Amino acid sequence: MGSTDEPNKTSHGYDSSSPSTPLLSKSFPSPSREEDQNESNEEQNHYLQITFNYGPRRFQDLPFMVLFILFCLSTFAFGIFSVFHRNPNSSNVSSFAYDSNTTSCVKQSLSAPPLDYSIQFFICDFFSNYASSSHLLRNLIWTLVITLILSVPFVLGLLWLLRHYTKQIVYVSLPFFLIIPIFFNVYWFVACTVSSNCRDAFPLPYRILLLVFLFLIIGVIVWIIVTNWHRIELTVRIIGIASEALARNLGLFGVLPCLTLGLLIYFVPIVVFLVFARLNGKIVPRVSKGSDEGYSCVWKQDSWVPAYYTLAILTMLWSAAVMVETKAYVTSGTIAQWYFSKDNSPPRRSLRNSLRNAFGPSFGTICFSGSLICVVRVVRAAVDSAKREDIPGIVNVILRCCVNALLSAVDFLNKFMINFAAITGEGYCSSAKMTYELLRRNLLSAVIVETVSTRILAGIIFVLSAIYAIVVWAILNAASNLGVDAYLVSVLAWALLIVVLGFFVHMLDNVIDTIYGSTDCIGLFLPSWAAIPSITGDPKKSGA
Repeated sequence: MGSTDEPNKTSHGYDSSSPSTPLLSKSFPSPSREEDQNESNEEQNHYLQITFNYGPRRFQDLPFMVLFILFCLSTFAFGIFSVFHRNPNSSNVSSFAYDSNTTSCVKQSLSAPPLDYSIQFFICDFFSNYASSSHLLRNLIWTLVITLILSVPFVLGLLWLLRHYTKQIVYVSLPFFLIIPIFFNVYWFVACTVSSNCRDAFPLPYRILLLVFLFLIIGVIVWIIVTNWHRIELTVRIIGIASEALARNLGLFGVLPCLTLGLLIYFVPIVVFLVFARLNGKIVPRVSKGSDEGYSCVWKQDSWVPAYYTLAILTMLWSAAVMVETKAYVTSGTIAQWYFSKDNSPPRRSLRNSLRNAFGPSFGTICFSGSLICVVRVVRAAVDSAKREDIPGIVNVILRCCVNALLSAVDFLNKFMINFAAITGEGYCSSAKMTYELLRRNLLSAVIVETVSTRILAGIIFVLSAIYAIVVWAILNAASNLGVDAYLVSVLAWALLIVVLGFFVHMLDNVIDTIYGSTDCIGLFLPSWAAIPSITGDPKKSGA
């Protein structure tokens, strides 16, 4: 994809057709239509052409990789120390008493208290309830297992629909972008008019004014869709190509869940270390007015424990962000190799090459990107916490809006940055410059592609999951006597299916971003966006 003849790549990722031309050159393929060539040559000379760097890559952003490794090693080193340095008496504080002779707390030799009969009754009651709910548990387990098995054909079927009927799906879904807000706008107006409390608190002129204002906003949305209809068609084509690309690289469905599983396994010892860190301390006497001797024994943690908690939590947050960026990098690298490969010559070991680049030369870039995403998440959590405190004042509202807009912009920039890093092997700053050029020229196209594709895919999986939950409820009602519990089983089945389909949509979103960035890189959006291959045929043979 991208060109009909694959350039011979040197070890530095240059085109052999122009040995002196670097990776970021200013030459572009001719537009698809000859009449557009004269008017587009001058504009295209200002755009950068980027091809996939198949050659060896340099290590980028090494300081961030070293810092991330130091965080991980420090977390594990202090965690192992906390395991061996724990105090075995941390849970037996009540068995210690103050000794005035040694001015310290000493352990008293007391026999173990008998088992409380209430605990026995609780255990018996628990097992009896478990026995009575075994029918519910058995149906729940079988339903979730069957849902997990059926999610595989659901995902493949949805991928097939998006490959062959993209235009129909998008055009059928687009009206809901207007129908849903119109429905809610009319609904709140009618509901407020019917309710006496709302009617008294919100007079009719103000209700009409708000109703008209919301309809004006909906009208602006309609105007944006109509005036940018060619970008909607562009979105249709990109979704179709992205579906084709994902179908040609099904190995991603196995590798990405394994990366998530590896992250969970990596988190297990850290959680264990956090548990054992609480056991590091000593039992010390403290002045107590309620004690006859004036002293009582209390547990005092070591001073380094709170610092270790901070280090471990930061490491976990950073590691989670790094894994998210790694999955996006691997997806982009694999899809880009397919996109830029020659016709009828699918790339070999593309997934392995992407993994090697992600955990090798570009790992520092991924750590850099993950650190920024981690900071964005922390700041956004702080802003949301301040919002829940309901601090009055228009200044606070404006500041929160500005901060949220800035954080959203960083997220948007970072999403395309990791795509360019996977394609070119450049560092964070160079990839960010490419992303800035992309968004500076085509910000509206990027927003429309992002909004339309994400909302449509989210709506599809929600509707599909809801239909499946209704079918599960009907089957359970007909084949079992669960009664009200059938609703609980159906909701859990719906949640499991929507999680699996959500993972698929997240993958497809990354593929769409990669296709969008790759298409812009070869100069197809401005002004000859129509040169993107049609989804009715094989994108690899349509020849962008």
